[in-house]
Amino acid sequence: MLNPLGKSKKARLSRLYLAGGLLFLFTLIFGPAIYRFSVTFIRSGFSFSAAGQYHNLKNFGVPVPKGYNVHGIDVSHHQGRISWDEVALMNANDIKIDFAFIKATEGITRQDRLFDRNWKKAKEAGIIRGAYHFFHPSRDAGKQAANFIKMVKLSPGDLPPVLDIEVANRKSKKEIVDGALEWCRIVEAHYGMKPIIYTSPGYYDKYLADDFKDYPLWIAHYHKAKPRMDHRRWQIWQHTDCATINGIKGGVDMNVFNGSISKLRKMCVKE
Repeated sequence: MLNPLGKSKKARLSRLYLAGGLLFLFTLIFGPAIYRFSVTFIRSGFSFSAAGQYHNLKNFGVPVPKGYNVHGIDVSHHQGRISWDEVALMNANDIKIDFAFIKATEGITRQDRLFDRNWKKAKEAGIIRGAYHFFHPSRDAGKQAANFIKMVKLSPGDLPPVLDIEVANRKSKKEIVDGALEWCRIVEAHYGMKPIIYTSPGYYDKYLADDFKDYPLWIAHYHKAKPRMDHRRWQIWQHTDCATINGIKGGVDMNVFNGSISKLRKMCVKE
């Protein structure tokens, strides 16, 4: 005769093994999707408190701030070969890509290998274009300006040059400011227009606040209701680095312009 308690124990063990197997299969099948969703959710910073201030459009893969009518991206060779026609055709709830900043140069010798192609194709697609230089305070500012000027030829309708300044390279505040101002003065004299300053709120407050109040500001501050820049006006806000854009593989920096499309065009090189 079988022991009824032993049979019950075996049944419980069988159920446990079955549950464990099902859990394993569920994790194997749905785990990657759950992980991607969690990462996107965390990186986007989307919460119930911010939900009313964002368009939660799956087309872009991230929440897009409400209250802005002009949207753009910034790219470099890291995005690979971009299909600019697809970028220009993208439209979700009347949100489309109006402008693009394209990396041109870095330091005194580096030039983005896809700049020429991106520069040409963006204009052909009808996207307002601009070029930026990644600045190293540890390198000669005049030579960095020369590197940018050699690479970038602005045409009517193009946005002002951009100084991307976000690293200190172990330099003092005075060295950083002196170098950045020298770059800006040389570039402004060449193109006849003030460069845009791209940076983060923390970097701006620590190094640039006292000397760059008269320059247009492009601020990078992710996953917030608005940039932490209450003490001065900003023109462009980079609100995420992981947007999904048609025609581009991988995550893309996405921006809003603080004004109308006509105001953006007024910043551009005149006819």
